[in-house]
Amino acid sequence: MYKFLVRPMFFLLDAEQAHYFTFSLVRLLSKIGFSGIFKSRYVSNDSRLEREVFGLKFKNPVGLAAGFDKDAKLFNEFSNFGFGFVEIGTLTPKPQEGNPQPRLFRLKADEAIINRMGFNNKGVFDAVERLKKDHNVLIGGNIGKNKVTPNDEAIKDYLICFDALFPYVDYFAINVSSPNTPGLRELQDKEPLKALLNELKSENKKLSKGGVKSKPILLKIAPDLSDEQLLDIIDIVAETKIDGVIATNTTIARKNLKSDLVQTEERGGLSGKPLTQRSTEVIRFLAEESDNAFPIIGVGGIHSAEDAIEKLEAGAALVQLYTGFIYEGPSLVKRINEAVLEKNLG
Repeated sequence: MYKFLVRPMFFLLDAEQAHYFTFSLVRLLSKIGFSGIFKSRYVSNDSRLEREVFGLKFKNPVGLAAGFDKDAKLFNEFSNFGFGFVEIGTLTPKPQEGNPQPRLFRLKADEAIINRMGFNNKGVFDAVERLKKDHNVLIGGNIGKNKVTPNDEAIKDYLICFDALFPYVDYFAINVSSPNTPGLRELQDKEPLKALLNELKSENKKLSKGGVKSKPILLKIAPDLSDEQLLDIIDIVAETKIDGVIATNTTIARKNLKSDLVQTEERGGLSGKPLTQRSTEVIRFLAEESDNAFPIIGVGGIHSAEDAIEKLEAGAALVQLYTGFIYEGPSLVKRINEAVLEKNLG
């Protein structure tokens, strides 16, 4: 029903308008009693789906990737679609509008999206007010720096977000890989990245005294890194002793696309089916070259249960959806979980 009825209606709208309309619709339907219907249709309660990864127990291995619920507005509502965890953000210390519109584009022929949103969010402290309420799903906090903050002061921004979110999220995703904040990807270079992660590890230790548990710290990386840079990432994870990697963010590459040049030449990060193979290659490389030394969350181009299984078999412990969720609808979550059970991927 989604692909033949709901999606065509959404796709009549501008991509960003459709996003906000979806939020309003999910919120409304949840308020008038559809939560139970969503749960019965999409939630898989089989205990065999449970995963313990970096010390957390996930109900199932399928999560909603960052960028969908930037401001932590509907994390409980999205859990009713069967997600085992929801990653909010990217959040920055100060509110920022992001890049000028239009900044979100569908490439229908490629089942892809280009975005140059630019960390549009209402700021970390606004999100915290909603995160204070009870939630029935594990929540990751994806954090970044404000556009106006120079790279040599970036650590301060990440620490502000880390401190604010610490009591309310279950893990942290450190975003240094978005292509839409000028200079941000320079923080993936070995020395700046080690400095940032070491500071966050130190802050984590400081905040986890007196019986308070530390929070897992994950690094979200770009798919455009070379093998040499990926080997650096493995070294950095080992040296800083962070808890894992999220592979991958959107790509700036534009290879073998079917859509017209007007669309494909839009600036921004590309997500969806064109990223499927590369993100899996990165997952496999990290897993094999590190000898599975750390957990990986696989994300990028998952549009089918088979795509998710491929990432899990390549070395991912968990997977996340974004563009596939838009193109395929919420039934994709359940199809993946059913395939995990069928393949007995425990």
